[in-house]
Amino acid sequence: MFSWLYVTTPNADEAASIARTIVGERLAACANVFPTMSSFYWWDGEVQQDSESVLILKTRTELVPTVTERVGALHSYSCPCVVALPITAGNPAYLEWLAAETTEPTPG
Repeated sequence: MFSWLYVTTPNADEAASIARTIVGERLAACANVFPTMSSFYWWDGEVQQDSESVLILKTRTELVPTVTERVGALHSYSCPCVVALPITAGNPAYLEWLAAETTEPTPG
């Protein structure tokens, strides 16, 4: 199985830096950066509005905990958004590529 991770970052440079590291470490096969979006969220007891960037990572489902931990270590936010969504279907050739380009998780 495979998952799609949605991550928000404060800017495109940080998203690209995280993407380069995660893909370079073969924790994800592919990353996409959407440079600008508007975010509205509760923080410190009030609604905030900011410009953020979106980072999408495609990986093996069993790597999600490792990727989430690694993103947290690389991220500037104290509580980064890292949300995993299952990939339930897709181009079989693409999914085979995704498997081939990510590392096998280590046991235990």
